[in-house]
Amino acid sequence: MYKFYVDGEWRHDENQPHVSGNYGVVNCVYIAVPQPDMVPNTISPETSGNMEVDDVVMRPEGFAQYSEADLQLSRDRISSFLSTHTVYELLPDSGKVTALDVNLAVKQAFHVLYEQGLPMVPLWDDFKGRFVGVLSALDFILILRELGTNGSNLTEEELETHTISAWKVGKLQLNLKRQMDGNGRPCPRPLVQAGPYDSLKEVALKILQNKVATVPIIHSTGPAGSCQEILYLASLSDILKCICRHFKHSSSSLPILQQPVSSIQLGTWVPRIGEANGRPFAMLRPTASLGSALALLVQADVSSIPIVDDNDSLLDIYSRSDITALAKDKAYAQIHLDEMNIHQALQLGQDANPSLGFNGQRCQMCLRSDPLHKVMERLANPGVRRLVIVEAGSKRVEGIISLSDVFRFLLGV
Repeated sequence: MYKFYVDGEWRHDENQPHVSGNYGVVNCVYIAVPQPDMVPNTISPETSGNMEVDDVVMRPEGFAQYSEADLQLSRDRISSFLSTHTVYELLPDSGKVTALDVNLAVKQAFHVLYEQGLPMVPLWDDFKGRFVGVLSALDFILILRELGTNGSNLTEEELETHTISAWKVGKLQLNLKRQMDGNGRPCPRPLVQAGPYDSLKEVALKILQNKVATVPIIHSTGPAGSCQEILYLASLSDILKCICRHFKHSSSSLPILQQPVSSIQLGTWVPRIGEANGRPFAMLRPTASLGSALALLVQADVSSIPIVDDNDSLLDIYSRSDITALAKDKAYAQIHLDEMNIHQALQLGQDANPSLGFNGQRCQMCLRSDPLHKVMERLANPGVRRLVIVEAGSKRVEGIISLSDVFRFLLGV
């Protein structure tokens, strides 16, 4: 009998034979030990005692293949739930939301995100009297990459004095995430926002369609909504938590949730492991430069990259939000992106937050045999945006599942 220790939790492989015993559910290998007078002529007692586990015929207990009817039934019930519940149900009894003025210096904003542990903040324009956008970790990645580019118009001195508003204008001029108006001039994308009485489905679709991590929930009052109050920052994690809580005691009504993630079209997989979803799967070694990691985050349009050893076993993960660690002691002004490697960058962040050691709680993992409902429960935890799929035992990376992957699958978009 055996189990696997994965991500701080004892697990078993549901695709292999398993039984319940004194240690909970464990995998098992049955080896028949013949009596001396029953030993077949072709096998001697000596050879049977040296039998390897690989020689044992395994008969995995597989999952029943789901039908299209099961999938549609599950999607219809989830869609109905999300359509009949509003964002108001996400609002906590008490809490705070950090917002920044667009006239704040970029350097100060960088330190605010680092000190508050925030991946993004809404932006307030006092002149317009409304919220006009967000500042995210991706902005700082783009800024630092621009600083490291020869011939850049952005200098370190400008980082000290330039406002957030000035950076947003410069960002448009760099043709990054730009849209063009009727006169061919760059114009900013309007703020993606929602109201407290919008349905959970509307908010989930806004997040997916606009490829954002969170949506500010804004309550507008006064003439033509001239007075705005920000109530909350809604994310897919919040909505997923509602789904898990609502169907906790009736999961049988959603047949698709019992399926292992390897049997459904979900996530991005290493090509040799599973069928990819059309996007390249990016992994890096800890010795790769920080500059290459940031370039990959931008060019591949992903929010994180697994960091693996020479055997592709998971060591850590580098996410967009990790860039804020460079605000510690103004590290961003002292380093060259191509000279610092990923391990050093991650170590800098762990020095700033000792509670998360190397290969600690930062790496949230799952197995390919885990049922969808278990993956959803893990993704519903605060701060968890993706799970790395690993091979039991070796922790070799097989794929990755993000919050957006789960919602695209559940909503069929």
